[in-house]
Amino acid sequence: MDLHEDAASNTVTATFELPGIKKEDVQIDVHNGRLSILAENKMSEEHEQDGYAIRERKFGRISRTLQLPQGIKESEVKAAMDNGVLTVTFPRSTPEEAPKKITIA
Repeated sequence: MDLHEDAASNTVTATFELPGIKKEDVQIDVHNGRLSILAENKMSEEHEQDGYAIRERKFGRISRTLQLPQGIKESEVKAAMDNGVLTVTFPRSTPEEAPKKITIA
C-alpha cells in the first residue's frame, strides 16, 4: 500500500497492488471512520500437456484497514481499479483547531 497526500488538491490517495484479482472480488467498506479493503483471490486453472493433467489453484485473502480523518463522509471516498491496481481517494483532514485555554473562575 502506498499513501500520497496532495496539499494542492486537499486529497489523500491510497494505492493497493492486487495482481490477478478482479474488481468484483474486492470489497471496500467505510464504517465508524475506518476504511476497510478486503480482496479475495480465487483462481483455478486446469490444462493437459503431453499426457499430464496440470491443475493449479491459488486462494488468498488480503485485508487492510485505514483510519480516515475526522469528518470524512462515505460519499467523499472514491475508488477505481485498473490492471490490478486499486486507487482509493478521499479528502485529507482539515487542520485541527488550536487548543482553547480555559480560565479558572
